[in-house]
Amino acid sequence: MIVLGIVLILVAVIAKIAILETLGLILLIVGVVLLLLGSMGRSVGGRRHYW
Repeated sequence: MIVLGIVLILVAVIAKIAILETLGLILLIVGVVLLLLGSMGRSVGGRRHYW
């Protein structure tokens, strides 16, 4: 999810498409939050860890 967010942000900056930049930023933030929750040992979506 983090990688997809970064890719969308890069494509949006190159193509100058604002909606892709917004979606990429949202995916990046959600991915980082899930990564942090998973690394602290909390179950995320029924999983003990999240990559």
